[in-house]
Amino acid sequence: MLREVTPAMRDPNTPPDVIIQPEARRPETDPTLGISVNTPRQVAQQGTPRHRLVAIGDSLTQGFQSGAIFNTSLSYPRLIAAELGWAEFRYPIFAGPGDGLPINLEWLARRLERRYGEEINWWEFAPALLTVRDLLDRSEDYWEREAGSIPPDPYGRINHNLAVYGWDLRNIISKTADWCLDKIRQHPSRDNLVRQIVQNANEIAAVRVLNSARDGEGRALSPLDAAQALGAEGTLETGEGDGIETLIVLIGSNNALGSILQFNVVWSGEGYDDVNRNDRYTVWRPIHFEAEWNQVVAQLKQIRARHVIIGTVPHVTIAPFARGVDRKVAPGSRYYPYYTLPWINDDQFNPQKHPHITEQQARAIDSAIDQYNDVMANSVRQARQEGRDWYLFELVSLLDRAAIRRYVLDPTARPSWWEDVGGAYKLPAPLQALDPVPDSRFFVSDRLGRKQGGLFSLDGIHPTTIGYGIMAQEIIQIMQLAGVQFNQPNGTPRQGKVEIDFDRLIELDTLISNPPKSISSDLSLISWLDSNFNVLSRMVRSSTA
Repeated sequence: MLREVTPAMRDPNTPPDVIIQPEARRPETDPTLGISVNTPRQVAQQGTPRHRLVAIGDSLTQGFQSGAIFNTSLSYPRLIAAELGWAEFRYPIFAGPGDGLPINLEWLARRLERRYGEEINWWEFAPALLTVRDLLDRSEDYWEREAGSIPPDPYGRINHNLAVYGWDLRNIISKTADWCLDKIRQHPSRDNLVRQIVQNANEIAAVRVLNSARDGEGRALSPLDAAQALGAEGTLETGEGDGIETLIVLIGSNNALGSILQFNVVWSGEGYDDVNRNDRYTVWRPIHFEAEWNQVVAQLKQIRARHVIIGTVPHVTIAPFARGVDRKVAPGSRYYPYYTLPWINDDQFNPQKHPHITEQQARAIDSAIDQYNDVMANSVRQARQEGRDWYLFELVSLLDRAAIRRYVLDPTARPSWWEDVGGAYKLPAPLQALDPVPDSRFFVSDRLGRKQGGLFSLDGIHPTTIGYGIMAQEIIQIMQLAGVQFNQPNGTPRQGKVEIDFDRLIELDTLISNPPKSISSDLSLISWLDSNFNVLSRMVRSSTA
């Protein structure tokens, strides 16, 4: 039986178009939504698309981890391209001191361990501060004034991974490399001895993705425009038809993520569709999200892509960056009374002192996201009814079913549809064989190894490499449902179910194969870095600008 919404469950500042729900939205179990695509369009789709895979999105698609964009070769689109046997997949590289933009927490942790061991003692406090300042200063210099500040060749080929961390719906419609270059010029960097984080980090990252995305006259293109240009290149045989075989669109998380990153719920209002003003809002009203999404859909329909996969928006309150305090508000509830930073334990937490959101605010955010996802599902439904081969990837369901504190360890809080969709998410066998089995809690490790977590990286927002592998595996299943042919590197067609090599990913995932020794249960190292350098809050400002 469905639960009822009571007045105590509502936050008074919630806009009227947010429909508060007693449980999470029921996800779709069939990516086709039960609608077959008309045969005439299938017949017309002959030839070999020039581009086998193109992806549009935000940090989850770009491959952001532990506070930085650096491991783009292990993003989920790149993992899928490898399984396709398609070596031509193009993506930006983020090398340099600091191992990425804006701040790589794993990189910092390992260098502090190398110099001071597993724990920074009181007599090492001042030298450790100088060490971190020096590390951050080198990274800042590289990206603001040295080689990292030089834009890529504007006459190169358009990337296939067109994702930019921190971007929302309006950004993929309106922002271009030239927009970002203009902003960098308007806010020139300076060597700051106090605020040692890369200025304009998001714009620098975006330029590395999009500077080659230009039309024949050199005009800069948005991610959607760039995908349209790739699709217009047509097939290898004739140059006509669909130039993209599979287009993945995974966007919308940043239309709500700011609410937990900043622990401040500011519902969208006037100027929500203006890239120069909308960063004042941390969560979009459903009516505004729908208006923006409809514009995205209109442009997606202009892209010559044979198959389109639309991903739903995850419930951002599940991310371990926002830790639920104490115990659930009531038996059967999915919510805690407050959500705060993960290193603030229950005994320390003081709502008058510490940043937080309430259970009512968390419920309102999740309810709004459920409405976002209904809008997305309806757009896929309509597209399929029009004969377009679009599919729905229920990322929200994947993460809900893996949410250990919210659902897995609390059967009474599970929604009515839990067993209908398969219950708790079953990890691939190589991940289940790990000890402990990876879960959705904040990552903790010491000299003996990983103690908990493993699906989220050190920023508590973005997946580890094995987490990206899970996303890739789920999307591959949809692509196989669509009839996409996967090949060996030599071009030989692969038969049967295509599976990610998780044993290989475990080795490549340094948080799993070689955990840092200093991310102990009290998260003191990350807390220390944040309290002395505001690294997470600065990362937040950089990634949501």
